[in-house]
Amino acid sequence: MNTKEYKLNLKGGEYKATFSDLAEQANGSVLLEREGTVVLATAVIGKSGRGNPGYFNLTVEYMEKYYAAGKILGGQYTKREGRPSDQAILAGRVIDRTLRPLFPHHIKNPVQVIATVIALGKADPKIVAVNAASLALCVSDIPFGGPVGAVAMTRVKGDQDIKVDHYAPQNEEGVYDFDLTVCGRAGEVTMIEACVYEFSEDEVSGALEEAMQEIKNIEDWQKSIAKEIGKEKQVFEKREVTSALKEKFDKEIVPILDKGLFGKDSKSYIHEAEDKWSEILDADVEDDEERVEYKDYVNEIIDELVHRGAIEKNSRVDGRGFDEVRNIFAKAGGVSEYLHGTGIFYRGETHVLSVLTLDGPDEKHEVDGMEAQYKRRFMHHYNFPPYSVGETGRLGGLNRREMGHGFLAEKALVPVIPSKEVFPYTIRLVSEAVASNGSTSQASICGSSIALMDGGVPITAPVAGIAMGVMVDERDKTNYRILTDIQGPEDHHGDMDFKVAGTRRGVTAIQLDIKLTGVSVQILKEAMQKAKDARLHILDVIEKEIPGPRAQISAHAPEIKSTKIPEEKIGQVIGSGGKTIKEIMEVSGADLTIEDDGSVFATGKDGSAAKAIEMVQEIVKEWKKGDMAQGKVVKIIEAGAIVQISKYKDGFVHISEIAPFRVEKISDVLKEGMEVPVQVLDVDKERDRISLSIKSADPDFIKKPEAKA
Repeated sequence: MNTKEYKLNLKGGEYKATFSDLAEQANGSVLLEREGTVVLATAVIGKSGRGNPGYFNLTVEYMEKYYAAGKILGGQYTKREGRPSDQAILAGRVIDRTLRPLFPHHIKNPVQVIATVIALGKADPKIVAVNAASLALCVSDIPFGGPVGAVAMTRVKGDQDIKVDHYAPQNEEGVYDFDLTVCGRAGEVTMIEACVYEFSEDEVSGALEEAMQEIKNIEDWQKSIAKEIGKEKQVFEKREVTSALKEKFDKEIVPILDKGLFGKDSKSYIHEAEDKWSEILDADVEDDEERVEYKDYVNEIIDELVHRGAIEKNSRVDGRGFDEVRNIFAKAGGVSEYLHGTGIFYRGETHVLSVLTLDGPDEKHEVDGMEAQYKRRFMHHYNFPPYSVGETGRLGGLNRREMGHGFLAEKALVPVIPSKEVFPYTIRLVSEAVASNGSTSQASICGSSIALMDGGVPITAPVAGIAMGVMVDERDKTNYRILTDIQGPEDHHGDMDFKVAGTRRGVTAIQLDIKLTGVSVQILKEAMQKAKDARLHILDVIEKEIPGPRAQISAHAPEIKSTKIPEEKIGQVIGSGGKTIKEIMEVSGADLTIEDDGSVFATGKDGSAAKAIEMVQEIVKEWKKGDMAQGKVVKIIEAGAIVQISKYKDGFVHISEIAPFRVEKISDVLKEGMEVPVQVLDVDKERDRISLSIKSADPDFIKKPEAKA
């Protein structure tokens, strides 16, 4: 094996890149190691460019291998890795969103990047994978506008400082209260993914600037490697539209765009222009490959017109002001009394229905993957049916976009979800994007906040989100216009989709996607401040509809009661073979959950939960000297009587403690099944024995037998 190694020392630890013939058939490959975490990244470009699908055919995959963590997972019948975990899909999206803007999109050949986690050490495999993918592309012959660097800015809950690339494996919900992943190149940002617990815009900006300093070191290192061992890049010429077709475009398409591109019905005019251009191409271009390549010309012109309108004429596609949010509507409840909570949220033509479901602790989602082992008690799921954009399509399954949007909304809401000690329910939200024209993910955050409050979940504050855009002058990047609340055409033809969510106190989630090769930190800082203004406006509307969580949960939601028992008594409650806990659930009608720390949760309806908790407390009750009880005589022996003081506990009454007078024969004064008052005289914990007294509880209870004649 021929190898060449390169090293880089950074704040979060040393990177070591190893280039060899290990994956020699790939166009580019690298083994990148950091703190024991090793990722193999490969980049391949297809041999043929025929059958162009009409878009840049890039696929990015992030592969988790259980052997990387020294684990054998899977069911009884298979031990192979199955479908990617949620974490793997989200990591793949991070890599994809970072790399995609940096390719020439006229390339017809398919490109595939695969990042495989070979070993899981003390560094975040997702961050290592982004940098590995960039390196593999940089040394390959595939055209690529990198290198790009990635870092994570994190703070573990309870710590004071935000650290660079500090990795805490996720074995519980909410390890971090600040988790910011940043990717960038040439001093500009290409991708952001963040979940932060109500930090200010200035605090987020400060972490962003520190991240960019570290990214520059990673970028310079990759450049030096590519300069030394990188292959010469392949050249793919872009086919230009013929002058004859341009003339037809100017004559037949431009008037359509001039008429309606900047107006309330811009989407219909864009569709009309696209359809008309397709008709022209079908009639005038015989070669299928040419026709596909020319098809995107209409979007190039629309991009240009939308940018010129914003930068030169201060005009938006739908006529709004740059800082103007579309009409907002919020509705709490009213869908069905059987639902545990609902929220309806409109922002212009984007409409979302969010539905809340509450259940017991046993319904947590168990996450058991390569790097994450924990149980989620809060989940947000997102659906985007085809009718939301007036189309037909396949239903069922889950694509990466839907998962990404669902998790983005979940990240935004996690910081305000009450702890299990305050609210022990498992919480599931489902947001249905029933109509879409721009940022349904942010509308889902708003609708979900309403649903949570409608359902009586005591969130610390409502959360709202907004999508920000930008139009940048290609000739002068300092000349730009920031757009608040971007809608469909501005998302598609603009340069940035910058989603910012938060409460009145601060930011909770961020996601950045761009179409440029990067945007400046200054643009993002300005956009965050404008997003805050929009967020506060949206929160005003939400809080006018529902000022805070309702005092009671839905009558149709289960009731949860809880208690805490000593850990050493968990076995008593469970019983041999689970006999005792099964009996409690059968008698009470409630479900019972016992956690390792002794937390006990009973879930049921119509008082069953309270009954189950009473039974548990009865089992584990710590009897103390002086306690009083009403007992039942269960057995009489020569020295005294066994008295049952609870269903699960007996005590002993010595013959001398039955009455204030001398008892000659116990059967003269006590009978099995007889109810008697007792007081605890002594508790012997070592022998698990309780001494009782009837005469101390009530000296007059036992009457002296009459003397026999």
